[in-house]
Amino acid sequence: MTVRRCLLWPDPLLRKPAADVAAITDEVRAIWADMIDTMDAMPGYGLAAVQIGIGLRLAVVDCSDARGQAVRMANPKVLHASTQFREHEEASPNLPGVSAVVRRPRAVTVRFLNDKGVEEDRDFVDLWATSVQHQIDHLAGKLYFDHLSPLKRKMLVGRSEKQRRLK
Repeated sequence: MTVRRCLLWPDPLLRKPAADVAAITDEVRAIWADMIDTMDAMPGYGLAAVQIGIGLRLAVVDCSDARGQAVRMANPKVLHASTQFREHEEASPNLPGVSAVVRRPRAVTVRFLNDKGVEEDRDFVDLWATSVQHQIDHLAGKLYFDHLSPLKRKMLVGRSEKQRRLK
């Protein structure tokens, strides 16, 4: 298991939709293990494979207090989203040093292949739902700041670039 380097915006791979995973293999399980190590080192609540330069529809999410409860997902897809919304301060290691409040459905039902290769439908609520939606966005080539107005997005990206130049 390894902590992987996260791509930095505006790396073009962050905008490229990821490819479906055909089967859960030992290679996929090893990628998930590295993703969990990387997520825990950030620290963060989730990670999509594209964030570390792997163009596969793989994601991990762990919003538990104690950690160690990571949900491993391949090909996640939202089946149903709540009509109630929740705001949460979101960030990404791909755009370090900045964050923004994003409004997303409070609950979602997601279908994915789990770590045993079995298709699973699971309900996620609150922070878990936010993180799952954030990761699914990444897999589609979308980042959290795409939910902001063009002006807010430009300001956020500009602040991150300025912070990077000062380091």
